[in-house]
Amino acid sequence: QVQLVESGGGLVQAGGSLRLSCAASGRTFGHSFMGWFRLAPGLEQEFVAAIKWSGGVTSYADSVKGRFPISGDSAKNTVYLQMNSLQPEDTAVSYCAASDLGSSTVVPTLGDYAYWGQGTQVTVFA
Repeated sequence: QVQLVESGGGLVQAGGSLRLSCAASGRTFGHSFMGWFRLAPGLEQEFVAAIKWSGGVTSYADSVKGRFPISGDSAKNTVYLQMNSLQPEDTAVSYCAASDLGSSTVVPTLGDYAYWGQGTQVTVFA
């Protein structure tokens, strides 16, 4: 049974930072991708960032590029999303997801992620 557990969300003032964590258990993802997505009220689920467990590949949405670096600790089966320079438009429920698909040149898309966490709320106030 695969389980993904997010933590680190919260309430922060614009310009502040939060660090999200996603702990994976139940199996290893040595050749797979881990991704972060978010869902804001009234909008569709949005890709944020992804990282390949075996290293060498990261991908970011244009809206967070340069602000939200993604990293992973394979020894802890944990992926992190460091959210810097947060703005009110970053307010959303953030979800961690895992995919068995993808390669060094192909990043999985939304439909390729089979495993999802329960989500953690990120709220940014002006």
